[in-house]
Amino acid sequence: MNIEQMKTELVRDEGLRLKPYKDTVGKLTIGVGRNLDDVGITEEEAGYLLENDIGRAMADLDRNVPWWRSLSDARQRAMINMCFNLGWPRLSQFQNMLAALEAGDYERAAIEALDSRWARQVGSRAARVAAQIMEG
Repeated sequence: MNIEQMKTELVRDEGLRLKPYKDTVGKLTIGVGRNLDDVGITEEEAGYLLENDIGRAMADLDRNVPWWRSLSDARQRAMINMCFNLGWPRLSQFQNMLAALEAGDYERAAIEALDSRWARQVGSRAARVAAQIMEG
């Protein structure tokens, strides 16, 4: 069977939607007719999406705060974690934390991270990320 032809026909018949939507019977759907309500995604697909999302967060950091690459591995992971969770537009509002990180004042950076609505919303995640920033 010609798989490429099958893909073409399914895209034609199902459409290609890159954001979730409700199909004609109300099922949450994405892509080319992927029924998220009943089928969901596999662990492999989730891993693929995760790798892409980590790459997107790293690219945002590279573009906006290139000095982040000079941080220790643990602090880089903390930055990726926050960028992944918040997105760059919201992370960019952590101006005091970012300035403290760039200056090497990790205690101040951790305090600034914890003194935020984000920290109150995510609880123990913020405590772990702040500890990574502090301890490096």
